[in-house]
Amino acid sequence: MELSQQELDAKQHAQIAYVLMLLGLFTGLLWFVGAIWAMLKIGDARGTRFEDHYSNIIRVFIIGIILTVVGGILTIVLVGWFILLGVFIWSVFKLVKGLLRVSENQSYKAIVG
Repeated sequence: MELSQQELDAKQHAQIAYVLMLLGLFTGLLWFVGAIWAMLKIGDARGTRFEDHYSNIIRVFIIGIILTVVGGILTIVLVGWFILLGVFIWSVFKLVKGLLRVSENQSYKAIVG
């Protein structure tokens, strides 16, 4: 199925946000840039199959920030390091899954079967 121009743009912007977020796991700053990119572009994706990718990116950002702060505070009692590791693994999973799905022209929550 051919993608409309709106869908092509939504797909491209979602891919950019995913890549920025993944790079941001190692640089920090790009994590914020990717999330802000998604927040700015979500309106352009309304009504497309890629709309839920933007929600996923923003959700990963918000939950990631909250758990990173909690984990950072709790590093003084060791458990924080496990929280930080868990947030990192969870974020990589969610972002890679989303990047793969958007590259296959699927919504994030696409039912495969």
